[in-house]
Amino acid sequence: MVEFSQFLVGLVISVALGILPTCGVLYLIYFLLTIPMRRKERARLFLDLLEMGLKEGRSAELAIEAPASSRDASLGARFHLLAAYLEQGMNLTQALEEVPRLLPPNVVAMLKTGQRIGDVSKVLPACRYSLRDAVSNVRGAINYLVVLAFVVTPFAVIIPIVLRGRVMPSFRAVFDSMYEGAALPAFTRFVLSENGWFSLCQIVLLILLWVALLFYIGGPRLRGWISALLPELELISPWRWKRLKRDFSAMLALLLEAGVPEHQAVGLAADSTASVTVRGCAEQVVEKLKQGVKLPDALRLLDNSGEFQWRMANALRRGKGFLQALAGWHEALDAKAFQQEQTAAQITTSGLVVINGLFVAALVCAVFLALVNLLNAVALW
Repeated sequence: MVEFSQFLVGLVISVALGILPTCGVLYLIYFLLTIPMRRKERARLFLDLLEMGLKEGRSAELAIEAPASSRDASLGARFHLLAAYLEQGMNLTQALEEVPRLLPPNVVAMLKTGQRIGDVSKVLPACRYSLRDAVSNVRGAINYLVVLAFVVTPFAVIIPIVLRGRVMPSFRAVFDSMYEGAALPAFTRFVLSENGWFSLCQIVLLILLWVALLFYIGGPRLRGWISALLPELELISPWRWKRLKRDFSAMLALLLEAGVPEHQAVGLAADSTASVTVRGCAEQVVEKLKQGVKLPDALRLLDNSGEFQWRMANALRRGKGFLQALAGWHEALDAKAFQQEQTAAQITTSGLVVINGLFVAALVCAVFLALVNLLNAVALW
């Protein structure tokens, strides 16, 4: 009976030691994959509460303080911290700067623009536009990129090092002991050479994967820090550029409907994207406007397809309905950005699988060539 109890205890401990690390790794992967969705839900909840408060006739500050007074833990610690800053007398813009991780930088920039024009509710549709990207980001990451970064590539780097450090010295010793002048096959020496170029290539690939993972986890805030430190090196992918154009045009439409002058609306819309590149293009657009160029023609600096220009020209002729006139273009930009991001993720994943397959094939060939030569040498000996 005692032995059976000890067996059960040992079994439970073994299962626990095996299951707990596995559950921890799976939860870590889940946590990292769903970061964009959690950012989206946190921002969406904030915008919903803000909009409800504004519709009830409250100020933006009171619209946030009222739900925070319920002490509901589901709102999150950052939301309550924001409300605490508002209670100290800060306005919404100042409080958001004190809690930078509550909302994405572009949403914060849009809300700041809303306060500058005196009506935050007008920029809320553009804020919601910018929250559509989370699903595409997560679907792109699910294409095994994280699994490859955590599992496949580290093992592919470790195996050549172990073979070169443990297996190949034994092969050399056997060859030397059998007869003088024997040497490992040229391909084996090339793959498992002492300089370790093969492992170096794999380590470089691993570093690139981890950098990509870092950008995925860091999200828009990390890109904002890099842009602030190195504005001339802002990294903009083709799909992100389409989303930046969507956010810019949505804010520009809302500002024009609010009666903001064209040159001022262009500058505020560019600031709302939190992108140094878009701000630079907007400055050129403003210069064109000051020279007497019409707004649709000046906007060619941001989009040379022509669709943005003729849609904006039609809306300017009516003098209203700017956002409605551009809605179709925004949907097209969303669809193209989604397609490009998913295509890039699929190509990257396939490329990583092929590269890892080539590395494994090279290792297998190198080891088996040495074994074949060793067997041939034994037969002749």
